[in-house]
Amino acid sequence: MQPASTGASATLPDALTQPSPLATADARHRPGQRGFRRANLALFAAGIATFVLLYSTQGLLPVLSADLDLTPGQASWTASAATLGLALALLPASALSDRYGRTAVMTASVLAASALALVLPFAPDLTTLVVLRVLQGAALAGLPATAMAYLAEEVHPSALASAMGLYVAGNSIGGMGGRLISGWTAAGFGWRWGLAASAALALLAALAFRLLIPAARHFTPTPVDARALARTVGRHLGNPLLVRLYALGLLFMAVFGAVYNSVGYRLLAAPFHLPESVAASIFVVYLVGTGTSAAAGRLSGRLGRRGALYAAIGVTTAGLLLSLADSLLCALLGLVLITAGFFAGHATASSAVGRTATEGRAQASALYLIAYYLGNSLGGTIGADAYHSTGWPGAASVGLTAMALAAGVTLYATRRAIAGRRSGHGLPGGLSAR
Repeated sequence: MQPASTGASATLPDALTQPSPLATADARHRPGQRGFRRANLALFAAGIATFVLLYSTQGLLPVLSADLDLTPGQASWTASAATLGLALALLPASALSDRYGRTAVMTASVLAASALALVLPFAPDLTTLVVLRVLQGAALAGLPATAMAYLAEEVHPSALASAMGLYVAGNSIGGMGGRLISGWTAAGFGWRWGLAASAALALLAALAFRLLIPAARHFTPTPVDARALARTVGRHLGNPLLVRLYALGLLFMAVFGAVYNSVGYRLLAAPFHLPESVAASIFVVYLVGTGTSAAAGRLSGRLGRRGALYAAIGVTTAGLLLSLADSLLCALLGLVLITAGFFAGHATASSAVGRTATEGRAQASALYLIAYYLGNSLGGTIGADAYHSTGWPGAASVGLTAMALAAGVTLYATRRAIAGRRSGHGLPGGLSAR
């Protein structure tokens, strides 16, 4: 895209809709500049709001099972439904962001999802709750579909990895905060009050995002064209580098869904028998994800993208194996390693998508996130069912299978890169870069 105008829609103030004379490559936000700080803080807040809402029921699954007489697999649908709705709406949301602007679509998305969150506590049964969660996920789609494209366009390429890492760190804070607040509140007052507490936190973060986000200066609005969208999607799906990144996003998130949809049940059951409030506190390990996400750019700089991915896969696998022991300490340390590996892998793969796609960045990001959230829905439901059938080893086996596949994808990319260097035809960026 050529820098020409802002991405604001006509509903925003005139100051946000006028082209900027500074809209050049050199004018992109760099570290140390006020715009860079505001963009980072805004997307950090957006990540918090998104993940508070998206995973607000995950910390409530054991409480939902007890109150509504549900199996872990049935209760897990309240978490999987939101990510499924989000995945289905990502491409339409990315198209709207191309037409009406990144900031306008992100703002409308997070505010609409926050409004739906206020309705969730009044759901009378599981079916209604699942339907509302699908709608909430679809409403949320505009923010993750657009955030990576906004950063790729507005932040200087040299700072993109660190900016993306901070955005993912906001995701981890939101994921942790949403689960902790809903879980702690539900332990004392029931799952309905848990959902209400999450809604209040998300609304505050959404308002902070709207106040902080700088106007887009490197965005050119384009009309919504279904055929052009299909062609862009086809080109992305025909790019083997992007397809490998999409597969990695799906596989890493399948592990995460399987583990976090099941871990609450495990901690409440034998041999641990932890109180509900203590079991809900397990999500504090998300702080590990915050640190590893922010450090993912530095890790890629030292090891290369493939090296960072191997490290993430290895750490996640070690955590899964360690968690199999019937020891609370091993279970907790295993969860820490799983969380660290997951966030490092996701931050590495997602930033590579923004650098690999030279056109249709919003669609490239949307396809990555579709795979990512489908991985959560599939892994979360399959993992919860496996836990219900065979206990924790069943849920862990789902994660280990996903990591074995991720290692295969990365090894294939490595062999392709080596063959390309030997033949004198190096492969371009993305997963096959150093």
